[in-house]
Amino acid sequence: MLSFFKRLTIILLLLTETVYSKSYPLPETNSRLIGHRTQHKVVVGDYFHSISKSYNIGMIALMASNPSVDPFLPPPDTILELPTYMLLPDAEYKGIVINLPELRLYYFPNNSNEVHVFPEGIGREGRKTPKMNSFIKTKLKDPVWTPTAKTRAEYLEKHKTVLPQVVQAGEHNPLGHFALQLAYGKSNYLIHGTNQNFGIGMRISAGCIRMNPEDIEWLYNNVTVNEPVKIINNSIKLASEPNGQLLLEVHSPLSSETPDKEVDSVDIMNQFSDRSRIDKNAVKEALLFHTGLPIDVTI
Repeated sequence: MLSFFKRLTIILLLLTETVYSKSYPLPETNSRLIGHRTQHKVVVGDYFHSISKSYNIGMIALMASNPSVDPFLPPPDTILELPTYMLLPDAEYKGIVINLPELRLYYFPNNSNEVHVFPEGIGREGRKTPKMNSFIKTKLKDPVWTPTAKTRAEYLEKHKTVLPQVVQAGEHNPLGHFALQLAYGKSNYLIHGTNQNFGIGMRISAGCIRMNPEDIEWLYNNVTVNEPVKIINNSIKLASEPNGQLLLEVHSPLSSETPDKEVDSVDIMNQFSDRSRIDKNAVKEALLFHTGLPIDVTI
């Protein structure tokens, strides 16, 4: 028989699955805040990877919102803050929008008042995912993987194994069962699934966008060829909400990107229309900790 704690864990995960939704109604006019605050109480056997899978959130995002908690051995009864509420990115609400520092993909269906939000993996150091204005060129089911010469050389060095020039669809194909090919010059960037159980919500790919298998399957079935795809790199988002709140959301910038100038609290405050209502210390704290959560910086 299952122990009490194992049964409790299963029950809590099932309850979690029923209350979480990756679909959010678009906010009211002049608002950018979506989702709601969600907390998770750690039980025996929890760790950040299992929690992120249960709530369909990114691993790095969960670590950022709980910086003082050990992601591999979180103490039981710890209350975790989950990144299930956010400011919409500064882009047109149309098609697919990917904000690289967030490690999130937003999908705005045509003629809909909803937005669907998914965690994603992006390019690692040295193989970064580029910013782009693009569109879905082709939808691929059971895609064949043709690794580049650079990828095969890296694989040989790391695993001491020769990687085939072509990997057919199946359990050994890292692209998973579904992929969306993006139009981007002569380069072959994909939004695709995975055959691995780790890496979503992290900088781990060779440049493509990696999604959970169930997420890319849903996206594949709902998007159309020629839908726009915009990839941006905005580590800081802010909003003046209709209720008077001034919100600031800060993500860790991509370390491979060199900013044009150092961002400080004055730069941020100048972007709000009413500086007289800004809590300067709250702004400095948000810029320091990079929690990835919308912070109320109103006095």
